[in-house]
Order: sequence, then structure tokens, then C-alpha cells
Amino acid sequence: MKKKILVLGLDCAAPELLFGYEELHNIRRLMDAGCHGPLESVVPPITVPAWMCLSTSQDPGTLGIYGFRNRTDHSYNGLGIVNSRSIDALAIWDQIAREGGRSIIVGVPPCFPPRKVSGLSVGCFLTPDTDKDVFTHPASLSDEIRRVVGHYPTDVKGFRTDDKTWLRDQIFAMSRTQFQVLRHLMTEHDWDYCHFVDIGLDRMHHGFWRFHDPLHVRHEPNSPFQHAIRDYYRHLDHEIGQVLELLDDETVVLVVSDHGARRLDGGFCVNEWLVREGLLVLNSYPDKVTPFGKLDVNWDKTKVWSEGGYYARVFLNVQGREPRGTIAPADLPRFRDELKARFEATTDEHGKALGTLVFKPEEVYRQVRNVAPDLIVHFGGLAWRSIGGVGYPTIHVQENDTGPDDCNHAQFGSFALASSNCPIQGEYQGAHLLDMAPTLLELAGFDVPPSMQGRCLAAGRVLQEVGYSDEGEAIVRDRLSGLGYIG
Repeated sequence: MKKKILVLGLDCAAPELLFGYEELHNIRRLMDAGCHGPLESVVPPITVPAWMCLSTSQDPGTLGIYGFRNRTDHSYNGLGIVNSRSIDALAIWDQIAREGGRSIIVGVPPCFPPRKVSGLSVGCFLTPDTDKDVFTHPASLSDEIRRVVGHYPTDVKGFRTDDKTWLRDQIFAMSRTQFQVLRHLMTEHDWDYCHFVDIGLDRMHHGFWRFHDPLHVRHEPNSPFQHAIRDYYRHLDHEIGQVLELLDDETVVLVVSDHGARRLDGGFCVNEWLVREGLLVLNSYPDKVTPFGKLDVNWDKTKVWSEGGYYARVFLNVQGREPRGTIAPADLPRFRDELKARFEATTDEHGKALGTLVFKPEEVYRQVRNVAPDLIVHFGGLAWRSIGGVGYPTIHVQENDTGPDDCNHAQFGSFALASSNCPIQGEYQGAHLLDMAPTLLELAGFDVPPSMQGRCLAAGRVLQEVGYSDEGEAIVRDRLSGLGYIG
């Protein structure tokens, strides 16, 4: 008999906080009932594509999605924003549908347009306007949700703000509404798999980390917001407890994050640096800070440019690939290696090595689909974000090109897994984001599709009602040997 699966996604949940706050009694119940630990995310550890990497057990390169915006072709301005139709890989809810099950998917990015599943889906924070748009599948579910809670928020608009009281109150209110809808759907509709993502925790980390972390470069001691993040973890623990009350003892439960969180020390102006290195050439230097898309680039002399964000996507101007390429294909491997070394040697404003990490897509992904960056750069191991604009007086800045932001993503998120037939107990080291879907499927008695790249954490040790006993497996092995299928 198959088990139900519940996944409660806490976007950006940091293991040191989720497992460190002793007052999170419901999280500790799950920790005591199963296994838990740090969870290595994908490169880059970004909300999109990380949640779909978890759900499909495929890496970003195989999905062909490297962030929220991706090159649609090899032109210089062909960038497209990801939506639910950008990813067609088989997800865990698709496998469950293959075996006759139904799913409830709430806020799993990207989920606009609302993802068509066997069951119900509710849009994520990429939904433009839930008051005007159909944000669910089926469409009638939008009206049902409005009857239950009125306005349904998928995000806090303008969350990069200095009005922290407003921001805190908006995030808490959004999360309470979303959990209310989640419990309504779980009790009023049939399901075999339920997956919810709380985006509020990510917004809390980005908005309040400097008040929480005494090592933050802009830490404000004794701030009225010093406990805001801890209070939000308490809120989540309470909401999770109410959800757990709806379950039977046989439900497989996973609380999980797509990545972690860490303090942000500053911004590295990547295109400014490329200009000064002579790799990005402008026809005219701007008289004020200017986004890359509005720069007057001399493409006939430019070799490298970058998109900013929590990490940098670096692109090379290759002859025969880009319209006005300057790097000969034969020189590309050497040039890219040299550029990688130059990025790795970047320093802070005091000349100290940043510890920047640089990745070649083909070395970290099983496949590289669509138009991938030539290099992926984590400045300072994600202690520094990448600033894409040009016109800054220095390479290192404290201001942010997108508004106030206190933290960056960290490579390791969190997981707590409880299932009555899971043989793993206590703290577990070595889990990867891609391991979650196959582990859930196997624990619940579903097939694991061959497209999934991760491993079941309890592979070969799951206690299932259906399958070979040791004696039965020996009989079949002997039979196959006699038939010549195995030697």
C-alpha cells in the first residue's frame, strides 16, 4: 500500500537556525522521528531552478534553466524570464500521476501560468496579480480560494524596503494566509502528494539578517528587529504543527529548503571590473550608474560581459556564435581558463582574496541544455553578490542595485525527513537536493523514474510491504542464473 507524501518547503531555511532553535518543538518532533541535516543545493543555489531541481531530481544544466532570467539565443539582448512552461522535465507529482495518484502543489516556483497537474496547483510568487489573473489549476480553484481567504498573496510586493515594520507584518500576514489555504486544500480535496513552499522565510532573511547576525558588516545591535527572524521561525513551527495534525502516522513528511542563507558582505561590480580589465569595452562610459542593458557596448572589441544577481553569469563573445564575436573558437578553452583564474584571484577592497568560486557548466551538470553561461561565479563563496551595473566609483560597494538586501544564499539548506519505514535516524551528512525526490518516492512505495539523477538516501534499506524478501531474492537470482541471464 502506497503512503501519502507531504513536502513543506521553507525557502532559504538555514540549517543552523532551523535545527538550532530549541523552541521549534514541531521541527524537533520530526527530527526525533526521522533524520535531518544540511542539504547541499545545486549550482547556483537559487530559488529558480532549485525547487524544480528538487522536484525533478535533475540539475540546472539538464533542465536548461540557470536562474530567473536566461539567454534565449546567442544575441546580446535575448533574455527571457522563466515560467512554468520553461521546464517540462518529469517531476515527482508527474510520476505519482502515472501511478494513479493526485497532487496538491502550492507555491512551488516557477508556477505561473499555474502548472497543470493531476490534482490542484496554486501559483507561486511569480504570479502577477491574483486578483486579476487565474492563478490556479483548475481555474475554478481561484474562486474557491478567494471565498476562503479573500485576497491571496503570493509575495510581498516591494519587499526590498527600509520600512521594516511594514515588511515584517506583511510577510507574517502572507504566510498565515497561505498556510490557511494549504490546510483547506488538504482537508477538502483528495491527495497523495502535497508540496507547499513558504517564500516568506526567504523574504525575512533578505530583509532582516543584519539585525540578527552580529557579524554582519551593517549589524545594528539592540534593534527592535533583532528577533524578527527567530520569531518567524517560531511562526513557521506553529503553522507546521497545525498541518501535522491533519496527517496519519503513515504519511511521509519532509521539511526542506532549496538553499540556505548567509550574511552579505557587499557587492562586487562585475561589469565595472570587466571594463577596467579591458574585457568589456564601451563606446561611452556612463555619467551615472547604469544597468548593463542600457550601456553603449562596443561589441566589436568586447570579449566578456556578465549578468548580475546573487551570483554572476559570465558570457564570452565568441566568433561564429555571437553576432559580433571577438574570441576565436580555437582560443576559447585557453581564454576561458585564464578568465576563470582571474575571477578566482579577485580580492576585497583591502586586497585580501575573496575566495571566489568559479564553475564551468559542463563540469557541474550532467547535461548542458539551452544557452548556458560560459562561467558561473560565486563571489566570495556567495559572501558578495554580483552587481551588473556600470558607473560605480569602486569595484566593491555596500549599496545594492536592487534595493536593501541583508543576506545572500548559502550552498547548504536543510532537510528533516520522517517516515515510519525509513531506517535512517538522527543527523545525516551528505544529502543533496537531488536526492529528495527519489527518497520520497521509494519511501512511499512509488517507482523512481530513470530520469532522476539523485539517489534514495535509504537505498536498499527501505522497509516495504511489496518487494523481494532476502529469501525471495535468492530464489529469483538462482532462477535467472539457471536461465543464463546472470553469471
